[in-house]
Amino acid sequence: MGSRLSAPGPQERRFAAYIEGLATAAGHEDRHTPLKNYCKGLLLPGERKSIEPMAARLDPENVQPMRQSLHHLVAKAPWSDETLLDEVRNHVLPTMQKQGPVVAWIVDDTGFPKKGTHSVGVARQYCGQVGKQDNCRVAVSLSVATWSSSLPIAYRLYLPKEWAEDSKRRKETEVPKEVRFQTKPEIALDQIRAAAAANLDRGVVLADAAYGINTEFRDGLTDLELQYVVGVQSTMTVWEPGKQPLPAKPRGKIGRPPRLLQRTTDHQPISVKQLAMNLPSTAFQEVTWREGADRKLRSRFAAVRVRPAHRDYKKAEPHSEEWLLIEWPRGEVEPVKYWMATLPLNTKLKALIKMAKHRWIIERDYEELKQELGLGHFEGRNWRGFHHHATLCIAAYGFLVAERNRFSPSARAGHLGLAAPKPSEDFRPRGSPRTPRAT
Repeated sequence: MGSRLSAPGPQERRFAAYIEGLATAAGHEDRHTPLKNYCKGLLLPGERKSIEPMAARLDPENVQPMRQSLHHLVAKAPWSDETLLDEVRNHVLPTMQKQGPVVAWIVDDTGFPKKGTHSVGVARQYCGQVGKQDNCRVAVSLSVATWSSSLPIAYRLYLPKEWAEDSKRRKETEVPKEVRFQTKPEIALDQIRAAAAANLDRGVVLADAAYGINTEFRDGLTDLELQYVVGVQSTMTVWEPGKQPLPAKPRGKIGRPPRLLQRTTDHQPISVKQLAMNLPSTAFQEVTWREGADRKLRSRFAAVRVRPAHRDYKKAEPHSEEWLLIEWPRGEVEPVKYWMATLPLNTKLKALIKMAKHRWIIERDYEELKQELGLGHFEGRNWRGFHHHATLCIAAYGFLVAERNRFSPSARAGHLGLAAPKPSEDFRPRGSPRTPRAT
């Protein structure tokens, strides 16, 4: 009986195979055991998932050697974050696709409040976690999503300009020489290009207005032949339905023929807010797009075909027509959200809304990555440690995503409840469904 109970079950074997693949992706054999321990430490219960408390939970009798082993793995060892995240994606994405196809690539950034000025990337900037300007660091991520689950596949720290140009701080925090200043949309576009180059199943790119308002970002997606539904600000200018900039001036008797489009005093684009306010009330429809936690999610929407107007007076051809989606909840004095979308002309309003609102799915990822797996708990200051810790958090989370998609969505990170194993012990995350025994 004892041997039967102690034999590893199907899930323990899957976990062992999973972290074995991760360890191999990390390269040198000396990293294999520390990496397995680090992933186990992230999945064990405990409020802090920084190195010191994880070492104490993993091996209470030998805390200091365990701490040194974990610290070297995450802060010093030169393994590739991209290679490890590729391994996670290659394992997890097929299980996600068993429940449905990839429908979206979701761009997001997440902030981590942080005191002081010495940790890499920390600056006073907008922090979504606190909803205002604060001392923090921010990372840009790309996730792939089906209708039922999502997984981050790329993750990179945003390095503010004052950091990128400060050679002393760069040296102290070991920022690689090839890392230069990039805006968040530029970082996101690089991540998207890498995903496209890896021939991943394509999805509609979703992003909030911080990315969508950036014309170069939207044009970059179009150049990659990717569709998008991205938030924009109310001040964005467009040509009203059926209108576009005037053609170039007629050719004169001498000189080159004019090429650039024109505007006149009485032929100008307008803001998306002004356009929305000018629409008749009959243009808006009440639509339910999904079931919420305690109620159906409903609002009023309108969708019209427009042409973006950004600097088109410097172009020879007008921007292509796109969807402008407007949300104006009943009772509000003006619209609250706007999106630009390159979905096909025959797209139904509800389908347009469902895709625009699908960004919500990654909220669960970041809630669990932060609260349960300690995404923001790394206490080191250097570039490598910040990214290695995040990569291993995503790797540990990836196993949970795979298990959810193998069974029902009951494998929750917050219900692990593991007893601290010795470094060589296998374990099964509690709360994950057990495979029924055959009768």
